Amino acid sequence: MLQTETQYRQVIQFCKEVFQKKNKDYGTAWRILRLPSITDQIFIKAQRIRTIQETGKQRVEEGVIPEFMGIINYCVMALIQIELQDFPQKDFENDELSALYDRQVNGVMELLFAKNHDYGEAWRDMRVSSMTDIILMKLLRTKQIEDNEGQTLISEGVDANYMDIINYAVFCLIKLGFTDTVQV
Repeated sequence: MLQTETQYRQVIQFCKEVFQKKNKDYGTAWRILRLPSITDQIFIKAQRIRTIQETGKQRVEEGVIPEFMGIINYCVMALIQIELQDFPQKDFENDELSALYDRQVNGVMELLFAKNHDYGEAWRDMRVSSMTDIILMKLLRTKQIEDNEGQTLISEGVDANYMDIINYAVFCLIKLGFTDTVQV
């Protein structure tokens, strides 16, 4: 578990650095997005990953690793949007945005450690392609919940799906050797 925590934190730290750099470039333009738009953006990235996995070909230079990182950051954006849904769009100071990012990721890590304990790190024996499919399934579930205006009979809400998607994307990056190649 210690190795998982270390690797997880490395992935998240690098994703956060990308998030912060993009915030300097673009500001918080993403705050204009409604949750279904964020969900669709995540879906596009996951579908591209699956297409590359299935065909072994890509025409755009950016590979699957940046796409998984984008999935993580868009899910964090979605969780922040859920938290701030009653507040109008606004720009954040870097420290404020950093704290929002950390708060969401810390909640997701708590979920990971609880599930990882119960499942005995089963994800380490899974294929990246299977985890990609699970991400896509969770996105389709999220889209259905959104289409149902957030109403569920027995299922968790969209926030739980975003959290699971983050964890699977982190697992994929670890399995792809991301933490072996990047120094944070």
